[in-house]
Amino acid sequence: ECFGRLEGDVDLQFLLEGGKLLKVKSSSWKKNRMYKLHDDYTTIWHESHRIFKRKETFSIDDVDSVRKGRQSESLQKHTEAHVEDLCFSIIFKGRRRNLDLVATSVEEAKQWVNGLEKILSNMKKLNRHWIFNCMRKADKNKDNMMTLKELKHFLRQINVEVDETYAKVLFTKCDTSNSGTLEGSEIKLFYDLLTHREEIDVIYEKHAATGGQMSANDLLNFLLNEQREVATLEDALRLIEKYELDDSAKHMNHMTKDGFLMYLQQEEGSIFNPAHKKVYQDMSQPINHYFISSSHNTYLMGDQLKGPSSTEAYIKALMKSCRCVELDCWDGAQGEPVIYHGHTLTSKVLFKDVIKAIKEYAFKTSEYPVILSLENHCTLEQQKRMAKHMSSILGSALLTSPLEDQMPTAFPSPEELKGRFIIKGKRLNKLDAVYSNTSPAVEEDCVSEEDEAAETNNSKTDPNGQKAKKSKIKLAKQLSDLVIYCKSVHFSGFEHAKDNQAFYEMSSFKESKAVNLAETAANAFIHHNMTKLSRIYPAGSRTASSNYNPVPLWNAGCQIVALNFQTPSKEMDVNQGRFRSNGLSGYILKPEFQRYDGSEFNPMTLTKGPWIKHKTLHIMVISAQQLPKLNKDKPKSIVDPLVKVEIYGVPADTCSKETRSIENNGFNPMWNETFQFDIQVPELAILRFQVEDYDATSQNDLIGHYCLPLTSLQNGYRHVPLLTKRGDVLPSAGLFVHLMLLDAK
Repeated sequence: ECFGRLEGDVDLQFLLEGGKLLKVKSSSWKKNRMYKLHDDYTTIWHESHRIFKRKETFSIDDVDSVRKGRQSESLQKHTEAHVEDLCFSIIFKGRRRNLDLVATSVEEAKQWVNGLEKILSNMKKLNRHWIFNCMRKADKNKDNMMTLKELKHFLRQINVEVDETYAKVLFTKCDTSNSGTLEGSEIKLFYDLLTHREEIDVIYEKHAATGGQMSANDLLNFLLNEQREVATLEDALRLIEKYELDDSAKHMNHMTKDGFLMYLQQEEGSIFNPAHKKVYQDMSQPINHYFISSSHNTYLMGDQLKGPSSTEAYIKALMKSCRCVELDCWDGAQGEPVIYHGHTLTSKVLFKDVIKAIKEYAFKTSEYPVILSLENHCTLEQQKRMAKHMSSILGSALLTSPLEDQMPTAFPSPEELKGRFIIKGKRLNKLDAVYSNTSPAVEEDCVSEEDEAAETNNSKTDPNGQKAKKSKIKLAKQLSDLVIYCKSVHFSGFEHAKDNQAFYEMSSFKESKAVNLAETAANAFIHHNMTKLSRIYPAGSRTASSNYNPVPLWNAGCQIVALNFQTPSKEMDVNQGRFRSNGLSGYILKPEFQRYDGSEFNPMTLTKGPWIKHKTLHIMVISAQQLPKLNKDKPKSIVDPLVKVEIYGVPADTCSKETRSIENNGFNPMWNETFQFDIQVPELAILRFQVEDYDATSQNDLIGHYCLPLTSLQNGYRHVPLLTKRGDVLPSAGLFVHLMLLDAK
């Protein structure tokens, strides 16, 4: 049904037949296993030698991506370089371990990767296939007929609690042949009744003014008046051509109800403005005029005390368009520096392996510059190794001198720095030294250590109860010379910075200090950030890798607000929402009032000024579709969903509202509840939807969420995709809302 276009495809035929692949878990655990694609095109079957699981399967829905070559930590470690072209990895969503495989020939490896990628991209285009999938699973004896019992099992699978009578009524309605089973066209009828969207009927019928169908003109009126889009008749015709399934309607330039529903469920009908999926902002401003997606202790997969360190954590962050990653460097064995969270039990990973992974994945999601924030604890010899590895692995992409012919007075832009790596760390001298040949050839010298490192060490006190003095570390010239635009210096107040700090000298602030400054001296902080960069990092007490709210710091113009990317949290959702637009570049241009000298903007007090663009946001939460069951172990547990709508922004705009909960319906709950939000500074506002399973006795469970900048919102009737806790798309779930963002009267 869904994969018709792919049937007959050579790569898919190959997958359907399947073949032996070598599964790699460690140097000693490498075993040949049979793998093949099931004929439902959505499941991979593989043999297992576990006693109770002779045949195992996994769903393509659980796969995040496929990587060609030795691109996982395990394959790098446990296979030889000469099998590079035979290797590939299947990366799963969430926490499931990668599946690392070696094919018997280069051709077979290519076919596996190509075939899997075709299915993955096809999956993303479909969402009605999901119901068919569940129907197939419910047809227990595979006879293409469904009994009442199978029907009830199926309804439970798709999260619809139906009482006996309702199930019987549905069943009898569809069993037109009175055979006691549903087959063929009866299953189709059942499917139609099930996918029927009453709320869409109402909207469609209101606008279908041409013989019961929507003409191109009717559709244009809908786009102009309901969706508030700038649209032409050509746009309406293009949508009909793209989404209408009925050829006779298409021939008359009409759109049927099915075509209309299809349009509403695709990107043109999404809440997120498709124009913002591309880079649409001016990228030629100095780099400090942008918010920069940033990660803290990027090497950690879990907590800060005993969790694993991994190159995989860097890959995941970079693929999520993170543009500033952190490397805590310590002396390792055999003269090779390692990365881990010092003085803890977190595992260690080789510095050179991390640099290789960064080089490989830095520019896959975004081509804009990546900042490598070094926290250096190494001895001189290993620092020289670090400099050597970065120079040899990153090559010409590593920025080793300013772009300008003479001493610059401001930062270059993300556009000028495309594809480049910028090192942030300590430097022995001023940047001017690059332009004068008179600088003494110091090979090494002492500098104070990084503020974040000092904070960790200063939590220790000496025997007299005094805090330890900030220690000095020796810095090798080779490493110092790689620091160009991001020289770390201690912060001694805004006045001191204004009088003494060059633009390229930047400070790191502990979260509590930064939040305090953002609350008590927001305008001074904003002005500081007009000429310099600021990095914020989580408090050392967050040993479980929890996160802090980045919004107050963006309000104060801070660019590098570093979060624990590995931790699913509301704060991380908001971060991903902030960076969802501008082509997932990892750079968002700050509003003009945070960039021009003399701006009096203060997010705490909101005096009159160009930042006030008073808007009213009207949101009607209409319905949700196919919300997943949360408790897979209890076959009868159905969700009781409610929707929270939240605004994050300046304190005056921050607000949260919620709908009532609906009992026992995750399949098509309807709320039709309207909310109104008053917004003063829309350019700093972020809108978040959270769907929860209501529980009277304990905390509600998260079903799904979605977050986007208010400036990327589309008006009108819109579908809102939903993401899991870890940020993966829930394949068929969604919210349906009506929005109007209007100038306040």
